[in-house]
Amino acid sequence: MARTIISTDAAPAAIGTYSQAVRVGNTVYISGQIPLDPATKEMVAGDMEAQVRRVFENLKAIANAAGGSLADAVRVTIYLTDLGHFALVNKVMAEYCSAPYPARAAVGVASLPRGAAVEADCILEL
Repeated sequence: MARTIISTDAAPAAIGTYSQAVRVGNTVYISGQIPLDPATKEMVAGDMEAQVRRVFENLKAIANAAGGSLADAVRVTIYLTDLGHFALVNKVMAEYCSAPYPARAAVGVASLPRGAAVEADCILEL
């Protein structure tokens, strides 16, 4: 099955050796997104809620570029440097994903790229 690379200026460009997303058949694999503002290429200013919201905005932009939306998400993985933000992630995610929610994992990590406090990746089924 052919792979299609998904790319959009509405989300941050890759900062490493990866694509924003790859589509194989009807499945889209979105790479991990940190709270980078695609316009400034800088981490968003503000509190943790602003950071989580930027992560989901980045995921949403890539999902849209793939011809889908976060309503098509079947799996989301959240990486947090402080699992104390778990409830906040739930609150923000509920604004971007509706019930029935996708499968999800939340993983506590020691650090993330560019000093981010949160990262998320996503798999869509279109």
